[in-house]
Amino acid sequence: MSSIPSTYEPRCTPPAAQAIGAPLLLLLAAAAGVSVASLYYSQPMLGLLGADMQASASTAGWVPTLTQLGYALGILLLAPLGDRYDRRRIILVKAVALVGVLLASGLAPGMGSLLVASLGGGLAAPMAQDVVPAAATLAPAAQRGRMVGTVMTGLLLGILLSRVVSGLVAQLWGWRNMYLLAAAAMAVLVVAVWRGLPHFAPTTQLGWLALMRSMWELWRQHAALRRAALAQGLLAVGFSAFWSTLAVMLHSQFQLGAAAAGALGLAGAAGALAAPLAGRMADRRGPERVTRVGAALAAAAFASMAAAPWLGAQGQLLLIIAAAVVFDFGVQAVLVAHQTIVYGIAPEARSRLNALLFTGMFIGMASGAALGSWVLDHAGWLGVVALATVSALAALAVRCWPHAR
Repeated sequence: MSSIPSTYEPRCTPPAAQAIGAPLLLLLAAAAGVSVASLYYSQPMLGLLGADMQASASTAGWVPTLTQLGYALGILLLAPLGDRYDRRRIILVKAVALVGVLLASGLAPGMGSLLVASLGGGLAAPMAQDVVPAAATLAPAAQRGRMVGTVMTGLLLGILLSRVVSGLVAQLWGWRNMYLLAAAAMAVLVVAVWRGLPHFAPTTQLGWLALMRSMWELWRQHAALRRAALAQGLLAVGFSAFWSTLAVMLHSQFQLGAAAAGALGLAGAAGALAAPLAGRMADRRGPERVTRVGAALAAAAFASMAAAPWLGAQGQLLLIIAAAVVFDFGVQAVLVAHQTIVYGIAPEARSRLNALLFTGMFIGMASGAALGSWVLDHAGWLGVVALATVSALAALAVRCWPHAR
């Protein structure tokens, strides 16, 4: 492995780890879950939102597209600042910003203002990427894995419950009230973080431009990082295309409301919550093999939905549920394996490596949301299935393509 330029090294002594009590651990898990949930509120509501705003499916699809794109930009441009400034202050600033953009979304007078608020929400939502390193910093080494795992469980539950709750609330009280409820929950979290989260000493004196240069050097130097970001981004295209168009498809083909679309998120979560198995597989069999198996599972699950026209309505819904379990597991397994690969490149630069990996992933998410809506308009649901299948097969090709060891 080639040497790492000195700009990657921390310039200050990291704060000493300390035991995390149950209240603080719960606060960190809640902060990760509530913040990341803001990325997914819109997906089950797109059918209702588009009809209320008199917007086409492709126009409404820009709501999750801009949210995901904002998230990618927020990770790339803002997440590395956690090494430079007090992470508590960064988390608080982003949490307050999320309150504002969620209120703006719920009160948006038209589609243009909603799209601007969606981009702003994406930029602030990466506070979850500040919360997880905070847990790793506070936890003693002997408890770090368990503590970080608990916070990541909160993050996964945020993804799960966001779709379920937003679908139900939008169905019963309207999509605007979902955003207002989310803003209220975020405001409560701001108070809890202000009162309960300790301060963090910076670990480097590098300025923002130097941090950005160090990330470019990491990207240019390590082919394994570029490979992981590309493959994860391709998988994210199909993942996002599916979830961003599901509510519209269920509304038009099955006359099902936002609550049904949100409930289908439970199926995806069943796969996502099984993803820790991938970590043990990576330890035993190696992460490279896990990336290939996970991508192949995702491609097979997406492709299986092409059989829907030969099934009745109930059979089609059962097929979608089963496919969601399998492809969510495949995508999450690949992500766990990619994190194992990337974190081994330069342990002293893990925050920036993580930012680069997740930037690639969320560029794929934003692209998938935009492409999925366009394809649904022009080629129907089978077109979306084809897009997701091809993107997963492309990810598998990236992982199987011969490369230097």
